[in-house]
Amino acid sequence: MNECGKGVRLENKSLPIIGISMGDPAGIGPEICAKALALDEIYGICRPIVVGDAGVMEDAVRFSGLKLATAARQKVAEAQFALGAVDVLDLANLPLSQLRHKQVTAAQGRASFEYVAKVIELAMAGEIAATVTGPINKAAINAGGFHYAGHTEIYAELTGTRDYSMMLAEGRFRVAHVSTHVSLKTACERVTKERVLTVIRLADEALRRMGIDSPRIAVAGLNPHCGEGGLFGEEDDREIAPAVAAARADGIRAEGPLPADTVFSKMRGGMYDLVVVMYHDQGHIPTKLMGFQYDDATGTWGQMAGVNVTLGLPIIRVSVDHGTAFGKAGEGRATPQSMIEAIKLAARLAAGRKKG
Repeated sequence: MNECGKGVRLENKSLPIIGISMGDPAGIGPEICAKALALDEIYGICRPIVVGDAGVMEDAVRFSGLKLATAARQKVAEAQFALGAVDVLDLANLPLSQLRHKQVTAAQGRASFEYVAKVIELAMAGEIAATVTGPINKAAINAGGFHYAGHTEIYAELTGTRDYSMMLAEGRFRVAHVSTHVSLKTACERVTKERVLTVIRLADEALRRMGIDSPRIAVAGLNPHCGEGGLFGEEDDREIAPAVAAARADGIRAEGPLPADTVFSKMRGGMYDLVVVMYHDQGHIPTKLMGFQYDDATGTWGQMAGVNVTLGLPIIRVSVDHGTAFGKAGEGRATPQSMIEAIKLAARLAAGRKKG
């Protein structure tokens, strides 16, 4: 433990243990972890432990000007969960001498992948109740020898999950994706009745775990005006409509396909709890418009809210809904808002799974 403070132990063994992978060391992940875990409200809902490098975390505490201690742990069982002292499951795989803020390096990419793999391992073994992930850099993890499109694909492979989906949430504004990190051409090919129905079911289950007893799910169309009766494409009538009908036959309150140019406004107005979207940008653009606020006059982001949840996994995974922000990494000016929201949702989902 460093000399920044002794920490006040507030452990409540009924609270879920949340494992937080710190993200790419070169980005803002360690900083937002430290800032989130400086808040007493976090220790009132969970027992958090960071998975990463204790030296990197201590450095983040230093340049952020936080009055926090850092405590290197070799096992989750050693954690004290004390307010004012961040527990770090220390993998010791990136010496501080190799830390290069704002840069893509193979060493940092490899380290960030290993943090994620470890937090998944802990959750699969039942040592932690949920996982939260800091932002990684896709180029860096690939340079480190791990060829994945992102967190979602890593989790799917390491947990042996076939059917999964990405859900983005900013407050009550939620979207679940039929496809994500593929070309637009491939995304259109993946709009099948089977896949759309799978995502509807995954979304319904997730919303129920979040405490919504009878979720209202909208399903966006793929083509303009949902194809206009085949004039602009046949996928909406041939694939999406039958999936919605099958979901309704299962008792799910699904509607669609609905025109994507109006369905998000309806959800924002309270008509729906979630929209199933057909491809990456169809869901990401409206969600980030809701949660992100950029000020060109100051060149800063005033808000970076929202979280990312992987549906269909045997374990809980929630993430920040932004990237590594290399441009301001190592400067102590990153906002932890999305990380705070991710930890809170992970704790909520863990509590819901325990009850279920």
